[in-house]
Amino acid sequence: MTIKRRSLVLSLAISPFVNWNSVMAASGDSNKLVLTNFTLDEPYFIGESGWRGFSDRVMGGISDAAFGGDDIAGKKCARMTGDVTRESNGGFIQMAMSFGGRDAQLDASGYDGLELLVYGNNEDYNVHIRTADCGWYDQSYRATIFAKPEWQIVRLPWDAFKPNGLEAPLDIARINRIAILGWMREFKADISLAEISLYR
Repeated sequence: MTIKRRSLVLSLAISPFVNWNSVMAASGDSNKLVLTNFTLDEPYFIGESGWRGFSDRVMGGISDAAFGGDDIAGKKCARMTGDVTRESNGGFIQMAMSFGGRDAQLDASGYDGLELLVYGNNEDYNVHIRTADCGWYDQSYRATIFAKPEWQIVRLPWDAFKPNGLEAPLDIARINRIAILGWMREFKADISLAEISLYR
């Protein structure tokens, strides 16, 4: 399923509460907390989190994006594709999961970082975290991953995320949003996410 619109492309399912039995079924590993698992018969999302696709068209850019469910190399996943361009003051497409406003945050204390199961196209992608300390839209904590055209597990320790536009250190007890982006250069983006977790 691929639905293409100008800015908001698609919202994937939202769960109203944390079902801890589902968490264990989604992982089976006590050393990680699954935030999203698309590989199951019915995708799992922790809490009120869900995934949505956006492009820079929300702020006047002209990058194109498509976001939806897919099956890549035998795994169910969420896939984001598009043409990223810096024209018209743009430069990004993204898929993002939010944990709610300032009163609905993810507490990642006790975990060492993020683990992603991704499939790409030999390109760099950004991973951005926003916390309750982030106000302006450009404020976030940022890391870069290289996504090969095969399923790979990528681990990002918290110290891999560098602040942009703010001085406050990353507060992993108050995470509001996690996003994967095709970011600030001219290229064709194609990245799929099967699972994202906290690891320790």
